[in-house]
Amino acid sequence: MESHVQGSRQPALLDHTIGAALAQAADRWGDREAVVCTAQDVRLTWAELNRRAGDFASGLLASGLRPGDRIGIWSMNRVEWIITQFAAARAGLILTTINPAYRLDELEYALKKVGCRALVLSPPFKTSDYPTLIRTLAPELDRASPAGLNARRLPDLKLVIQMESPTLAGALGFDAVEALGRDVGPDSLRAVEAVLTCHDPINIQFTSGTTGRPKGVTLSHHNILNNGYMAGAAMAITPDDRICTPVPLYHCFGMVLSVMAALSHGSAMIFPGEGFDPLATLQAAAAERCTALYGVPTMFIAELEHPRFAEFDLTRLRTGIMAGSPCPIEVMRKVIDRMHMRDITIGYGMTETSPLSFQSGGDDPLERRVSTVGRIHPHVECKIVDAEGAVLPYGRPGELCTRGYSVMIGYWNDPEQTAASIDADGWMHSGDLATFDEEGYCQIVGRLKDMIIRGGENLYPREIEEYLYRHPKIQDVQVFGVPDDRYGEQVCAWVMLIEGETMDREELLEFCRGEISHQKLPHYVRFTRDFPLTVTGKIQKFAMRDAMIAELQAEAAAQPAG
Repeated sequence: MESHVQGSRQPALLDHTIGAALAQAADRWGDREAVVCTAQDVRLTWAELNRRAGDFASGLLASGLRPGDRIGIWSMNRVEWIITQFAAARAGLILTTINPAYRLDELEYALKKVGCRALVLSPPFKTSDYPTLIRTLAPELDRASPAGLNARRLPDLKLVIQMESPTLAGALGFDAVEALGRDVGPDSLRAVEAVLTCHDPINIQFTSGTTGRPKGVTLSHHNILNNGYMAGAAMAITPDDRICTPVPLYHCFGMVLSVMAALSHGSAMIFPGEGFDPLATLQAAAAERCTALYGVPTMFIAELEHPRFAEFDLTRLRTGIMAGSPCPIEVMRKVIDRMHMRDITIGYGMTETSPLSFQSGGDDPLERRVSTVGRIHPHVECKIVDAEGAVLPYGRPGELCTRGYSVMIGYWNDPEQTAASIDADGWMHSGDLATFDEEGYCQIVGRLKDMIIRGGENLYPREIEEYLYRHPKIQDVQVFGVPDDRYGEQVCAWVMLIEGETMDREELLEFCRGEISHQKLPHYVRFTRDFPLTVTGKIQKFAMRDAMIAELQAEAAAQPAG
């Protein structure tokens, strides 16, 4: 039989905008809690969330933004993130989600790539001082009038909005934009909402590729609202459910599988902190009587291993989603037994497919939930093909391709990359190697490209290499992943220096700090005079990986016991 599966036609796809879905939620579940941000001590009902999103949307339009403009958000998990997400959708703006771990080079690229006209940013968090970083790129903020920025390095950016009190002279406060919206009233917003369709672009999320720089995945209301709806249906969530969400909102896991799932099923979203903290997550899950919990495997491991784990009553937990990287079977057993999550599901997808294409069910056997990524989502079609595009039989590994409502509109302003990823028949080529069995379960067995998955986050060697190439001492560099018990994979860099130069690991890391995200920093660094090559001169990363694994195993074996 051919490796070609099609999802059910039920439940039916939603055919309205996110703004319309929010209005429905406010009508149906108005007095129920929608958002709880424990770190900010903020609670909003669905009616309150709809009102605040409407005020902020009206304020954005009154500040000069127009439908189709890109509005960036650079923030950890905060209530303002949720308000901005819904406000942008209602005003027809395209929300550009920026990784809060980005540093100057990455931030500048993202803002310029999509021509962000506005940027919403949070107060400093730990080592990330967002106002200072944007001021470094746009020092004109010191003398600009609000909504009147003219920055040499960021020519499209006109409006900077700061959560809490503004510290930049040329920025507006988040509350001030809401107040402006209340002052001008909803007429302009209603006129915009009247002409929006569910197929309009609503979100740009950055994802990288082996070509180097991140690409802007452009998604519609239809894409992300329905994917969240289907993910929620797979977990059988209802308005009585409360979803604990420690995963980041800037990623599809948070903004789609949590926010859109909750929106379409009336569930409450509980955010235990701005960033992930295992103790805060356990505290929120218990105190807020959560019935669902999300995370990548490393998050669940950190929660289970926390010394205070036994203090918390997690008996209300039932379901959730674990995704991002494979889950060891012993971890899944502990999640089901000790965290009471008998109906936890495993999900697989990619940003380009909104994200989920496969998800396990609560009644799937444990072995299925750890050895596969479940079965196909409704209204999605997938196949596994060989290098020539022929569909392979069951059990044979090949490239996984997806078609259906969830496939992105395309990469922002990048028709060549879009055409290289979505073929003429509408199939999105994942670059992942997979197999199907006769019952339709999908198993991911590898990657066509050399992407690194560290702690559930996709890291792309080419992007890291291109930054390291800038160092004046480096002649060549190759980056790849090596296995790691805690994170799944760690970043390893083999570095070839220019003749006569010297460098150590600390100098290399110092060159990276503050410029690229901390998770992209090479964990292992080896300096070498040559790379393994094929007879035609192509670099063999697999040979480097094998050599590095052998070296690390030898080092571990040489360590004294205990």
